[in-house]
Amino acid sequence: MTAKEAWGASGLAWLTGQPDGRPDFSRAAVLQRAAQVLGRFTAATGAQADAAELLAGRAGLLGWTRAGRISAGGASRLLAAADGWWALTLSRADDLDAVPALIESECCEPWAGIAGWSSTRPVGEVVARARLLDLPAAALGETAPSAPVVRRVGPVGQVRGLRGALVVDLTSLWAGPLCGRLLAQAGATVIKVESPSRPDGTRVGPSSFFGWMNGGKLSCAVDFDRDTAILAQLLSVADVVLEGSRPAALARRRLGPLDVAGRPGRVWLQITAHGAESGYAGFGDDAAVAGGLVGDGPVFCADAIADPLTGIEAAAAVADSLARGGGELITVALAAVAANYAALPGHAPACEVAALPPPLPRIEGAGPALGSDNARISDLVAARC
Repeated sequence: MTAKEAWGASGLAWLTGQPDGRPDFSRAAVLQRAAQVLGRFTAATGAQADAAELLAGRAGLLGWTRAGRISAGGASRLLAAADGWWALTLSRADDLDAVPALIESECCEPWAGIAGWSSTRPVGEVVARARLLDLPAAALGETAPSAPVVRRVGPVGQVRGLRGALVVDLTSLWAGPLCGRLLAQAGATVIKVESPSRPDGTRVGPSSFFGWMNGGKLSCAVDFDRDTAILAQLLSVADVVLEGSRPAALARRRLGPLDVAGRPGRVWLQITAHGAESGYAGFGDDAAVAGGLVGDGPVFCADAIADPLTGIEAAAAVADSLARGGGELITVALAAVAANYAALPGHAPACEVAALPPPLPRIEGAGPALGSDNARISDLVAARC
C-alpha cells in the first residue's frame, strides 16, 4: 500500500480538507513516519499498536469529519491576519470570557468578532495579545523542527525495558494519556493520578474516548495542594513519570523532577505545548498550526494531530531512555513534534485514491473510576519503599 493509499484508508484524508471539497492527501507521509516510530517501539517493547488507529481514532469514535478552517472538534479556528495565518482555540469557559479583552470590544458572536479584529493586524501582534491573556494561540509555521530536549537529572540505573515498570501518569486529555496507554501495553503498571477537584477533562463527555486512552490503568485520586507528601512518595518510587501540566505547576509545589529524588534510572517525561521555557498554553490543533502541520489552503490537518503524534513520540522516547539506563528529564513539545512531521515531503493531491471515514478504534475496557485503586496503590508504594 502506498503512503497515499494508507492515508486514505486510515480516515486521515477524510478529516483533512475543505468540508465541501475533496479530501486532502498532501500530508500522507505523516502516517508513514508515525508507523515507523511505532514499529521501533514495538520492536523494543513487544507492544502492538496501529498508527492509523491512534491518529484518527478519536474522530472515528465521535463521528467527526473535516471542516476546513474549523477543527474537527470545533474548538479551534484557522484565522487570517493582515500578513499571515494563525490559530486560536476556545475550549475552556475562561477562554470565551477573555474574548472581549482580546478584541477590546463586546461582541455577540465571538468567532466573527475575532476574525474581523485580526484581519487588519499583523499576525505577530494578534498572537502576542492572545498569549498575554493566556489563550492557546499560534502563528502558522512559527515553530522550527527540533528533537526532544534530554537532560541528565538523576543517577543512571540498570538498562531495562517497560515490563514491570511503575509509571506515574500525571497527564490529561490526549497526548500524555496516549503515551501512558502505550507504556501499559508494553507491560508497565500505569497509575493515573488526578485531583478530585480537577480530574482529566475527558471524563466529561463521551466515555468511550476516556476508556480508550485510560483503560488498563490504575486510578489514584489525590489533592495536589494538600496531599503533596503522598504525591512526593509516589514520584520517588516511580520508574517513569509522565507530566503534562506546565512545569511551574509542579515546581511551585516542590514536586518537580529536581525536587523529588527518584530511584536510579527514573525517567521523567514532560509534555508541553511549546517547550518548557515558553509557558504558553496550547492544544493539539493550534500546536499543529504552530509547527506548520496543516493541509493545503491552509486547513486543519486531521484531528488535533499534534496530540497523538506527540503521544507516540513520547512513548518511544521513554523506551529509548530506559534502554540507556534512564536518569533523564525529557521535554517533548507538541509544536516541535508537529514541525518535525511538517518537514516531511508533501504529496500532491490524488483524487483517484479512495478516502474512507475513520474506523472505530478497538477499546479493550472502560477507564478506571476516579480514585478506585487508592488502596492498591498505597500497597504498591509501601512495597517499593
